[in-house]
Amino acid sequence: MKRTLFADQLKALRAAALDRHLREIDSPQGPEIEIAGRRLLNFSSNDYLGLANDSRLREAAIAAINEFGVGAGASRLISGTQSPHLRLERALAEWKGTATALCFSSGYAAALGSIPALVTKNDVVLLDKLCHASLIDAARLSGAIVRIFPHNNLRKLESHLEWARREHFGKRVLIVTESVFSMDGDRAPLRELVQLKRRFNAFLMMDEAHAVGVIGPHGRGLVAEEKLSDAVDVQMGTLSKAFGASGGYICGSHHLIEWLINRARSFIYSTAPPPAIAAAALAAVNFLSSSEGETRRLLLWERIRLMRKLLLPSARKAINYQLSTINSNEGSAIFPLLVGDEQKALNLAAALKTEGFLVPAIRYPTVAKGSARLRITVTAAHQEDQIRSLSEAIRNITNSK
Repeated sequence: MKRTLFADQLKALRAAALDRHLREIDSPQGPEIEIAGRRLLNFSSNDYLGLANDSRLREAAIAAINEFGVGAGASRLISGTQSPHLRLERALAEWKGTATALCFSSGYAAALGSIPALVTKNDVVLLDKLCHASLIDAARLSGAIVRIFPHNNLRKLESHLEWARREHFGKRVLIVTESVFSMDGDRAPLRELVQLKRRFNAFLMMDEAHAVGVIGPHGRGLVAEEKLSDAVDVQMGTLSKAFGASGGYICGSHHLIEWLINRARSFIYSTAPPPAIAAAALAAVNFLSSSEGETRRLLLWERIRLMRKLLLPSARKAINYQLSTINSNEGSAIFPLLVGDEQKALNLAAALKTEGFLVPAIRYPTVAKGSARLRITVTAAHQEDQIRSLSEAIRNITNSK
């Protein structure tokens, strides 16, 4: 009976063009990858600075394996905390300008451990509608009262804060949002959020996953760019995107991190990340802190500006397609080409693959039903001619429909 149930559900997914499949990649991450023996230009990766296969990170990981072995052996609180973990956390805190930091096995684990440790039953969590699934799941898991406000809608957030103060006076209120939103590429109105959190005596948690390495001096993120480190209570991030490694982190006060060490279940009950991964991430932090790292970040922004310059006119002229312009003023490395229909998005992705480009279709439940898209990401490792080729291919395919 269970087999029949899953078979029917899978059939329904396929009928709605919502089924998903793994693709095997036979090469390292980079602007070009190999799938089934074929080289494709890769515009799907979050490896914004091209560090995933960088020699600095590989050498740091190899050296750590030679010194510390492969596995950490236990959770951080048992016997798994090794020198690379502590070195990474010290470097992250210094880089982000916070008192200290705590690393998790993934960004998802960082969210799932931290939010339920920060709020509990009868507290209130206010989430931006477009927050990542990990933040939504963590808020639900906390047992707190969860309310969603429309994306970047400060007026509705203010209304929720007024409601929370009136109906749940004396309870903790946590605002959770992202500095750069993963599927739309736009930014949170951080200064206005800080004003609201101060006015209502709330806490503010900012997920910087898609901002670190890209925005702010030496890629320290939107919080650093706006010089508001002291105003954001919890800074969350990932080591798996611009850092080119794996894992997640929380940066904040000594009391915050000490509390998470004692109450974040995904930290307490997980084996520590491999020391080699921590060493590789530390090499990435050191690189971003250097003048060479800042040069790489500025190169990324040259590529971002070129992508915007070429893609926006192409999308405006195309029939039934629209390149989201919500990030056109501030910018990020994410360019969502909105299609709408799920099957049409799959067809466009397939057509681009035929032309030699990997740009997967993003569909429900990652985005809302009827808002399927191609999520194009640009990295510092892309060459100008590769970006021009993608733009031309999109223009030719979409104008021929």
